[in-house]
Amino acid sequence: MLTLSPSLQERLATPLKIGTFEVKSRVLQSPLSGVTDLVFRRLVRRYAPDSMLYTEMVNATGLHYVKQLPQIMEVDPGERPISIQLFDCRPDFLAEAAIKAVEEGADTVDINMGCPVNKITKNGGGSSLLRQPEVAEAIVREVVKAVNVPVTVKTRIGWSDKEITILEFAKRMEDAGAQMITVHGRTRAQGYNGPAKWEWIRKVKEVLSIPVIGNGDIFSVEAAVRCLEETGADGVMCSRGTLGYPFLVGEVDYFLRTGKVKEPPTAIERLECAKDHLQALWEYKGKRGIRQARKHMTWYAKGFPNASELRGQLSVIDSLEQGLEVIDKAIDYLQSLGDAANWQLTENDSQLVTI
Repeated sequence: MLTLSPSLQERLATPLKIGTFEVKSRVLQSPLSGVTDLVFRRLVRRYAPDSMLYTEMVNATGLHYVKQLPQIMEVDPGERPISIQLFDCRPDFLAEAAIKAVEEGADTVDINMGCPVNKITKNGGGSSLLRQPEVAEAIVREVVKAVNVPVTVKTRIGWSDKEITILEFAKRMEDAGAQMITVHGRTRAQGYNGPAKWEWIRKVKEVLSIPVIGNGDIFSVEAAVRCLEETGADGVMCSRGTLGYPFLVGEVDYFLRTGKVKEPPTAIERLECAKDHLQALWEYKGKRGIRQARKHMTWYAKGFPNASELRGQLSVIDSLEQGLEVIDKAIDYLQSLGDAANWQLTENDSQLVTI
């Protein structure tokens, strides 16, 4: 039976304080490129009313050269608390972008210093900043001076197993004015392979006074509790575990608040959510939304009979009507199975997806 230790209960009894800003929930939805748009965030918010949400990461250089803000920066007032995540290696451009983010309604500004993707790191952004701590420090100082909301950092434990520099790096970020740091327990070289090294999150927590959020391998309520217990972190951030499963943040939050496990959605309920997601993407982005929906729809299709066949059909949908028809047929099939329609995801099922 899953339980919370008394020490963890005590730690979670108060709101998460990020500088002067308070968040009622200690479970956060990670920024995910190509995923956490307005549509996805609204679904997460449906099940997690108090959690901090994050936009997709925004290129500060690109923002400098455009007159109209990109759609990925659009924030719904009903989403709050909300953070806009930025990436770049230019302190002045990031400070300028942070001002625009606050004008758009961001409650905090997050700087991405952990993305491992080559097209980001080769230009000096993301996890490449782990190798440029002086630049990273200058970025935080400039952004802190530019805005009146808390500035936070999301990063990894190091560039590779031979370059695990997170302790010194995190301390520099705190000294530069960062009000919270999220640590993904993998190196840049790992990408998303191998287990997250949560022990480094614990070590970061031991040397910092600002909140430390644990990230990496949070695919279930059980994993979130283990991470909090093992690391002493002030909260957890859910990432890939929410792909095709926007229920996760709310499930973790519910358990941390009540000590009770929330009944997870059935396969049919997940597919009904997929229909809502597809409909909303069409309404928000039109044809482009349908193309983007293909990956989301395939993520929903896992952990039940004929899920593999359904993923193949959803990966090539070309219209809202086609997508809804395919999902409705899958729901009809599951209903015909009777009790089997109540299939629920296991932690292993949730790790079938990659990004």
